[in-house]
Amino acid sequence: MNNNPLKQIDKHGFQEDLIGWFEAEQRDLPWRKDKDPYKVWVSEIMLQQTRVDTVIPYFHRFIEQFPTIKALSEAEEDKVLKAWEGLGYYSRARNLQFAVKEVHEKYAGKVPDNPKEISTLKGVGPYTAGAILSIAYGIPEPAVDGNVMRVLSRILSIWEDIAKASTRKIFEQAVRELISHENPSFFNQALMELGALICTPTSPKCLLCPVRDHCHAFHEGTTTELPIKTKNKKHRQVRIAAAVFTDEDGRVLIHKRDESGLLANLWEFPNIEILLPYEHETDQLKESMIEGFHAEVRVNEMIGQIEHVFSHLTWNINAYKGKVAADMKEADDLKLVSKDEIDQYAFSVSHQKIWQKFLESEV
Repeated sequence: MNNNPLKQIDKHGFQEDLIGWFEAEQRDLPWRKDKDPYKVWVSEIMLQQTRVDTVIPYFHRFIEQFPTIKALSEAEEDKVLKAWEGLGYYSRARNLQFAVKEVHEKYAGKVPDNPKEISTLKGVGPYTAGAILSIAYGIPEPAVDGNVMRVLSRILSIWEDIAKASTRKIFEQAVRELISHENPSFFNQALMELGALICTPTSPKCLLCPVRDHCHAFHEGTTTELPIKTKNKKHRQVRIAAAVFTDEDGRVLIHKRDESGLLANLWEFPNIEILLPYEHETDQLKESMIEGFHAEVRVNEMIGQIEHVFSHLTWNINAYKGKVAADMKEADDLKLVSKDEIDQYAFSVSHQKIWQKFLESEV
């Protein structure tokens, strides 16, 4: 931090300008209707890695289906994953339900209102803990995510690399010094809102910024240089062959992924990561079905190509359709289901797209 701008900033004036703007300009978001800690918690978990506009309909459906801590704690995991289907990063949903069960059993259904207890819950890191404590309970705890680090790096001229985990402590300490103790809920939400609407990653709208007078980067002309963020590790490209296999009755073969790892416990169509040579990918897929499931299959025509991007890798999927032998044995993680039953199972976005390609090919 250059010359410790925290000592130079008018903290009271900054709080007033920021909170006043938020009171006038805040978006009408469903989780802001009341300060129910459970709803705040669900919204914050959904908003990790996902845009607000995408989250809103999911939030409405999720709360309608699981309106209380008790309802979510007692729900079947498959139903929770189905409600989450399409949001991605499915470990968020599993961790949320696991933690909610603990709240139901250990805390009689009341979300803990102190940093020590709430931070022990699965999937509740420092940011989520701070968001719930400040927004729902009015406790002046920092809630520092990428948005907040970007905003404060500019306002306070912090030139530390925000990609480093250790840097978060600098920003958490800054929020502890700046936060309004009278209205920590609006203060933290206003910082998040400012990052989402005004102090954006590129082309920040400085002339519309309610705290422009307090911003070091604006006065020094360094808004486009901040924050400092190093590049992530190299992105991996993965080639996959997948197929929608049907039996003689038209039932569809689906497979449940492992309990851990990427997209854990979601259903999918049989697939395999393809190694060289690529031209033999259908043979590799047939062999994997025999080795993995003792299932004889025939792979027919390709029905489409799908690209699905994760944070650390991209799946390039060649999707086929085919037939499975009548004597195939089902198991807990391998089922034949009717086309009407498919909707009961949670699939990742990429496999929902495969299903759409299959339906289009059948017309």
